[in-house]
Amino acid sequence: MSNSQAATPQYDYGVVKQFSVMTVVWGIVGMAVGVFIAAQLAYPALNFDLPWLTYSRLRPLHTNAVIFAFGGCALMATSFYVVQRTCQTALFAPALAKFVFWGWQLVILSAAITLPLGITSSKEYAELEWPIDILIAVVWVAYAVVFFGTVAKRTTSHIYVANWFYGAFIVTVALLHIVNSLAIPVSLTKSYSIYAGAMDAMVQWWYGHNAVGFFLTAGFLGMMYYFVPKQAGRPVYSYRLSIVHFWALISIYMWAGPHHLHYTALPDWAQSIGMVFSLVLLAPSWGGMINGIMTLSGAWEKLRDDPVIRFLIVALSFYGMSTFEGPMMSIKTVNALSHYTDWTIGHVHSGALGWVAMISIGSIYAMIPWLYGKKAMHNVGLVNTHFWLATIGTVLYIASMWVAGISQGLMWRAVNDDGTLTYTFVEALKATHPYYVVRMIGGLVFLSGMFLMAYNVFKTMNSPATSGNTAAQPA
Repeated sequence: MSNSQAATPQYDYGVVKQFSVMTVVWGIVGMAVGVFIAAQLAYPALNFDLPWLTYSRLRPLHTNAVIFAFGGCALMATSFYVVQRTCQTALFAPALAKFVFWGWQLVILSAAITLPLGITSSKEYAELEWPIDILIAVVWVAYAVVFFGTVAKRTTSHIYVANWFYGAFIVTVALLHIVNSLAIPVSLTKSYSIYAGAMDAMVQWWYGHNAVGFFLTAGFLGMMYYFVPKQAGRPVYSYRLSIVHFWALISIYMWAGPHHLHYTALPDWAQSIGMVFSLVLLAPSWGGMINGIMTLSGAWEKLRDDPVIRFLIVALSFYGMSTFEGPMMSIKTVNALSHYTDWTIGHVHSGALGWVAMISIGSIYAMIPWLYGKKAMHNVGLVNTHFWLATIGTVLYIASMWVAGISQGLMWRAVNDDGTLTYTFVEALKATHPYYVVRMIGGLVFLSGMFLMAYNVFKTMNSPATSGNTAAQPA
């Protein structure tokens, strides 16, 4: 190795630090809104008869804040860190990276203003109106330029697998967002989709499910493929399996959207395609989960001592569970029971809290000391406490929603001998009320862990450096 190659590159960590901090901030904001609307479902008077505090307006604010503000900032923070480390070069166009940060925060603030005011396109996970959609597209293209520009100027011969997943997520989300958001504006705050009827539903759920598939799965798998081996101090269990996992996942995920539209006006053949591809998805999903968990093979004792590893491995366990549950719920006979019930909500949150939030939290906990030249987080005990709060909160949430959802499905389809419904809708709602209270408590428990995280991150950032620049360790 030449002296120039041996020299440590000067990495650009400024934008990584900014995104890492905002991940925690938006996590608290998004989850706090989530707890509030969970409380509204249990105690409806909490809407205070104010239109901008109603569930229907705050729910899209919650989903956008958790997915795109919390999840988006986590993905951008880790992708900008990982691409530099694995390519052994500084970020391409650092000024553009700063634009990505400030542009993304502007998108989030725009959402926080417009959604409570009822300014919405009404498309799930794509509620923002056309001016904000254009801003998202501009920021996203800038993000792609920075990421792929860094990959292009790498000093390594290969492209590490984490960057493949991050790259697929960036390209696909751009495609999904632009196609689904095509609309005809009629004013600054109102537009109409260019699609109509069943076609509109089909495009929407092609987008909606792949927002899950690529934003909330592929991107976070990139996170997993870097931080699990890094934190474990071991190579990926099977690099070959990771490549198979990548190509299988991105090839199949695109076609799973129609499973959201069973028993609708969508043609039956399209519904069946969605179901079949959803079932096939089980294989690559579990391949990735096994690859991540088995990376700890021979180092299982780390689970006793390192709460960060616990976050990462439990996240993978929830990923495995969610990616088993999803295909099962896509089967038409199962979907007939589960659709429109809180079982779906439980499934979504086993992925959102158990997989997305836990892998993000674990990765941020791993990264913060490296970024700020510390040996570890300010208080490792608090990280451990946060782990248990997050785990207990997630289990309370999803278990209550499973029971509530299956109860709803069974009560709605129950009929008397004369063919009349056994239960009224109100009776079914009354039966699920205790589970709504448990869900709220689960959300509160999870949120309390996020406050601990904020305190711990703040103290770590502001404590004196103890280890020099530990972030300069070999990637």
